[in-house]
Amino acid sequence: MFLGQHFPRLDDKGRLILPAKFREALASGVVVTKGQERCLYVWPAAEFARMTSELGKASFTTKANRDFSRVLYASASDEVPDKQGRITVPPQLRGYAGLAKDLVVIGNNTRVEIWDATAWEQYLAEQEPAFSDIAEGVLPSST
Repeated sequence: MFLGQHFPRLDDKGRLILPAKFREALASGVVVTKGQERCLYVWPAAEFARMTSELGKASFTTKANRDFSRVLYASASDEVPDKQGRITVPPQLRGYAGLAKDLVVIGNNTRVEIWDATAWEQYLAEQEPAFSDIAEGVLPSST
């Protein structure tokens, strides 16, 4: 499980150092792809395979399924972290997410997300006021 916020910087070659606490789980390879809200999703390769297996069960005759899978797979890039725990973020994905120098890498359960630092701050400012209200519809009832 990936948790927390981390604040790496993008270097001049488009690389970022993965948070130390994530490196072991991501060492064998990752898939970086477009995420919602203009962030990037980073999946451990095995989790991406599991998730796409589930996606493969969806009917390709449904336009929404075709559209989603086209964008997901066309934007995907498989990467293997180097010995320093760095991955390269391809230029087209950096452009999509508006990544500059300052980033926020967040743990989101089975995946990691990469955000431009300013975009993450704006997202949190918009979402945090409704956080407790959203929980009512998202979390299972304890009764």
